Amino acid sequence: MTNIPETGRSSRVQIRLVVIQVLVISLLGTLGGRLWYLQIREGDQYAKEATGNHVQQVVQPAVRGSILDARGVPLADNETRLVVSASRTELLKMKDDGKAVLTKLAGVLGMTPKEVREKVRLCDAETPQPCWNGSPYQPIPITDEATPKQTLQIRERAEDFPGITAEPQAVRRYTAPGKANTAQVLGYLSPVTDEEIQKAQDTDSPYLRSDMVGRSGIERQYDKQLRGKAGVTRYEVDKLGRVLGQSQADAAEPGAHLVTSIDARVQRIAEYQLDQAMKDARKVHDRNTGRTYEADSGAVVVMEAKTGRVVAMASNPTYDPNAWVGGISAKDYAALTGKKSNYPLLNRATQGLSAPGSIFKVVPTAAAIQAGYSFEGPYECSSSYSIGGQVFKNFESQNHGPISLGRALEVSCDTVFYRLSHEEWKRDGGNKPKKEPNDWFYKTAHQFGLGETTGIDLPNEVTGRVPDRQWKKDYWQANKDAWCKNGKKDGSYAERIAYENCLEGNRLRAGDSVNYSIGQGDTLVTPIQMATIYAAISNGGTLYDPTVGKAVISPDGKTVTEIEPKAHGKLPTSKKTLAQMDEALEGVATRGTAAWRFGGWPQDEIPMHAKTGTAEVYGKQTTSWFATYTKDYSIVMTISQGGTGSGASAPAVRNIYNALYGVTEGGAIDKKKALLPTPQKTLPEVRTDGTIKSPKISKDPAKNSATPAPDAGATTPQDGDPADPQQAGTTPSPENTNRDTRRRERRRGGGPRRGAGRPRARSRHRSARTASPGTAS
Repeated sequence: MTNIPETGRSSRVQIRLVVIQVLVISLLGTLGGRLWYLQIREGDQYAKEATGNHVQQVVQPAVRGSILDARGVPLADNETRLVVSASRTELLKMKDDGKAVLTKLAGVLGMTPKEVREKVRLCDAETPQPCWNGSPYQPIPITDEATPKQTLQIRERAEDFPGITAEPQAVRRYTAPGKANTAQVLGYLSPVTDEEIQKAQDTDSPYLRSDMVGRSGIERQYDKQLRGKAGVTRYEVDKLGRVLGQSQADAAEPGAHLVTSIDARVQRIAEYQLDQAMKDARKVHDRNTGRTYEADSGAVVVMEAKTGRVVAMASNPTYDPNAWVGGISAKDYAALTGKKSNYPLLNRATQGLSAPGSIFKVVPTAAAIQAGYSFEGPYECSSSYSIGGQVFKNFESQNHGPISLGRALEVSCDTVFYRLSHEEWKRDGGNKPKKEPNDWFYKTAHQFGLGETTGIDLPNEVTGRVPDRQWKKDYWQANKDAWCKNGKKDGSYAERIAYENCLEGNRLRAGDSVNYSIGQGDTLVTPIQMATIYAAISNGGTLYDPTVGKAVISPDGKTVTEIEPKAHGKLPTSKKTLAQMDEALEGVATRGTAAWRFGGWPQDEIPMHAKTGTAEVYGKQTTSWFATYTKDYSIVMTISQGGTGSGASAPAVRNIYNALYGVTEGGAIDKKKALLPTPQKTLPEVRTDGTIKSPKISKDPAKNSATPAPDAGATTPQDGDPADPQQAGTTPSPENTNRDTRRRERRRGGGPRRGAGRPRARSRHRSARTASPGTAS
């Protein structure tokens, strides 16, 4: 017998062994199956893909298409520059992450090492500009202004500059023909991001890592057409990177050319006149605040009345879009995005919001007719209108007696519209509204296209605001907690307003309605919206989508795709009412509040129609508005904190019309000086080689345009004061005195002082009980 005990296998042990055997066999089977799948069934496919690992792609960026004005003058094109770029991938392979190379490069380029390093760092939430927001695998431009000597130094000493390239490239150029900047309309470019590449990879227009894409304006709106298609050449290389041969090559396809409706000459005139009007306004004393007007921003739109095409669009403050070419500096970026510069990247023609003042009165005029009121009236234009204990003053407390709606537009009588809106508010139930109130004054505004985008082919257009019942409820819901927390019944002005809004901010009150009726209160519009409305009044009632793009021309010039005008609605007025409004607005220019600015205008040959607007907002100086139209064009200008409509904006608009039609100081029409007496109908001529014929343009059309409008102080009515260009005026007779004349009468003692018995306009969310009534001219 042995001392070793006999061991047996229990059933539990046997079960475990069987399980382990099954697992091992299963794993071996799975591995074998996978090997069969990879090596036999899909072997050819994976072999092909493995071979592809030895294929390197070289991308040739496509030449971006040009942006042209309506006559073919380039607003944006390309030029060949010597570009110095750095490969971040190569730099990071070095022990010091390429710092020594970049420092040496800075010495050659005449830059500081810090400036060069900032150019190649990647953008993120914590990294300020300048930085690179494109692909980290794409060569990063350091400068596009290298000299031939600098380029030669880098290329001859390539061993000293690993990862650095210096070569000629096509670079975007914003030409500013005739000093027409057109910045906010054109936009700018910057490198594509990884997020954009992923988002567009399954579309019919995918991005490559080398692409530059439009970030605003036309560059963004028509990026797909302008960008073209980059060329890609594929080379077979061995494991050491040596080229074995070329496997495939796809040639680059240049981008198409975009013809716009912008006329560079008119654009320059518009920019110049807007800038000059703002400078002039800053010289004028504001009696309300005791200082000169700030005139901190403004915009002007020149639009074809019958098509909605934009002939000129200027926004101020502005910027040079060339600052973005080749990467923007920290200084330039701070200037373009900081509060100190008042955000010049903002296109105030499509994104600038403010109360419209009296240029809005065409809306309540149409609303009154829809509600069943007569155009002829008569309606009492008293010096004031009372609602309970609140007194709403007419502008300068002027009393015109019983007048028609047409005359109310001419003299811009506030109290006529106060009465009509208050009457409708009461018909709709007042503080206890009907279940389905008519709300004619608000519905009509929506029918005019307000509270919605116009559909212009520029990105990021804002909607504005029609402060109707639904908006009041939504806004109250969003802000009631803050109002209730900060409001005090007997506190400061702001605290009292918050207190009342806490209790009743969701109700449409009488004060809201009367302020709204003259374009004050919570009403907000953009210049492009008002230009569209006044163009519709001119053309018979059609609200067109404003357009900047006019045609897309293929690179070879053989295919031309026109961008036809589209309408998004009709004005809610009959032909009779439209004709009556048209006559009244002509009266504004001939005998109403704008008459002193159109003295000597050839009215019989070119009928002018206008409406002045002076919007008041609590805590700020008045906003100047001036809306006009002829049979050909609609022009609207606004200047924030610029003074009155007829005082600040009207002279500039008059000068734009002078340039368009060639009107001289004496009122004659000089056709040789007329820049665009009728809208441009034809497209630029395309040569047989695909290039586009471009006419010559003077160095500065603003210096060569028709004679400016007569100085405001040249002739003044009655005992006018020519020393104040905001106040001086010309009117045919005492019966037709305008608001500027009435202001002079007040200064001579004939009327109440500003602020004495005439509170300023209510600001946002002020209640009817404590609201100061708004006025607008």
